[in-house]
Amino acid sequence: MNSLNKLVVLKIKIIIFLLIKYLTLINFTVTASQKSDGKSPEIYNLNLLMNKNLKLKKNGKPVIANKWMVVTANKKASEAAARVLNTGGNAIDAMVTAQLVLGLVEPESSGLGGGAFLVYYEKKTKKLITLDGRETAPLEVKADHFQDKKGNPLTFFEAVVGGKSVGVPGTPALLEKAHQKWGKKKWEELFKDAIQLAEKGFPVSQKLSSSIKKNRKSLKKYKTTQNYFLPLGKGLEYGNIKTNADYANTLKLFSRYGSDVFYSGTIGEDIISTVRNAKDNPGKLSKIDLLNYEVKERNPVCSLYRKYKICGMGPPSSGAITINQILGIVERYDLSKLGYNNSETWRIIGDASRLAFADRGKYIADSDFVDVPIDKLIDKKYLKFRSNKLETNMKIPEIKPGLILHKETNSYIYANSLESPSTTHISIVDEYGNALSMTSTIESSFGSRLMTDGGFLLNNELTDFSFQKEKKGKRVANNIEPNKRPRSSMAPTIIFKNDKPLFIIGSPGGSNIIGYVVNSIIGLIDWKMNVQQAASIPHGINKFGTFYLEKNTKISLLKNQLEKKGYKVKLRNFYSGLNIIQIKNKLFGGSDHRREGVAIGY
Repeated sequence: MNSLNKLVVLKIKIIIFLLIKYLTLINFTVTASQKSDGKSPEIYNLNLLMNKNLKLKKNGKPVIANKWMVVTANKKASEAAARVLNTGGNAIDAMVTAQLVLGLVEPESSGLGGGAFLVYYEKKTKKLITLDGRETAPLEVKADHFQDKKGNPLTFFEAVVGGKSVGVPGTPALLEKAHQKWGKKKWEELFKDAIQLAEKGFPVSQKLSSSIKKNRKSLKKYKTTQNYFLPLGKGLEYGNIKTNADYANTLKLFSRYGSDVFYSGTIGEDIISTVRNAKDNPGKLSKIDLLNYEVKERNPVCSLYRKYKICGMGPPSSGAITINQILGIVERYDLSKLGYNNSETWRIIGDASRLAFADRGKYIADSDFVDVPIDKLIDKKYLKFRSNKLETNMKIPEIKPGLILHKETNSYIYANSLESPSTTHISIVDEYGNALSMTSTIESSFGSRLMTDGGFLLNNELTDFSFQKEKKGKRVANNIEPNKRPRSSMAPTIIFKNDKPLFIIGSPGGSNIIGYVVNSIIGLIDWKMNVQQAASIPHGINKFGTFYLEKNTKISLLKNQLEKKGYKVKLRNFYSGLNIIQIKNKLFGGSDHRREGVAIGY
């Protein structure tokens, strides 16, 4: 063969090699497109992995991985976070990307117009840190903010829809602060997936389409909101490809200038204008409110349950306190022996929840305004005393808050406040051993229904305050005050054993979040469920006396037995969204079958 023919053959071989390599690479969604920190991540087929993981979820089996794991409420968010983790990013990097995508594909639940709580374990320092990105009340609010002219509390939806319910968003500041403290990748890199999806379009999920149908009337009230979710008068349908150029522009500004654009820049000005000019129900938000906003680093609330340390977010969240109260009250009982399919098990859990919610309603609020007796509320002796009320096989007839002698607490009175079952949750473990649990929200589905020109919805978080300042001459701890943060039930949780993180847990669901997380913890610890089984555990919830059992599940079969114990029992659907990771010799991920979440690991 002459030299010319050899050259031709060589060129053909090179072309074939490059063609094969190209055809191989385009089948992969996640690739080692560039080196990160001197190493090139492995390539894996994300499409095949996604299909496999969804089948595992359907069959009640966990996703198993060696290096890292992410579980979010939406496939697109999990995919985007997976790309970050697979190219050397850490848990914080992946969380930022996931939240930015969730604000686009699941706008009814969370976004840049809302707030969040982050519980973060840093492997290097072996420290657990919590960040409070909860919304704050405007300085102009008064005690009668949610009352009519006669002094009567507004109905929930009279208060929700419009500017009156909007607090200062905390999510943008939390994302930036978390990344500044612990992020690994460049800030700008974390926005790429969300910007691309916003510009090129994302498939409308079944959940978003269904939520639009349920909230059609309120979504029509404001033009910008209506034009986005009900284009040409028709709601977005499942599978439609939807773009959001305004959100893409917001993300570009956010990536370039940081959160200042929300608190002192053009986006902030638009937020204020949207709130104060809302027809029929304008709000009080002002420039000074945005400028004053800060994310607060707070001490985690931790307590032992059996041999496990249950840690989460302290006030203004009631999540960790109330969860640890419930677990502390039931701890004396052998729930493992009693078993799941037992009305006595659920009597114990249900009445323990009622006792804890009574304390929650009296004592827990923003600890910058109220002296919350955290240590006394989760004290083992106090909880054992409270558990004495369970020493019967019947429903406790009347529940009252426990007596806690602590400075101001004698002047407090029990009062309830409503929370809607929306919100989202992210659980992540990275290859470096860091772990995080973050729950974020705009409160009710579609928040205040106000959409900014920046392509995101604003929260209705102020309706998490009690609508009353006082009752019977005594102070309501969770009353509305300027710059105060409303009480929340969000419960991002990390469980430790032998000082090492073992479970990462959290869920959306309003005040039911507490019950959802408790049920999953008992499922994991007492009933030895795998993480997927625990994420999909059938729920029994009792906060205020009526026992709600999940329809069409095995727990609904306990209805008659619980009625014989004195409970009013109702069957209903629940919409928890538990996302759980277990850390052992491998990583195990599970996502609630009731929602569209998925675990991805490698």
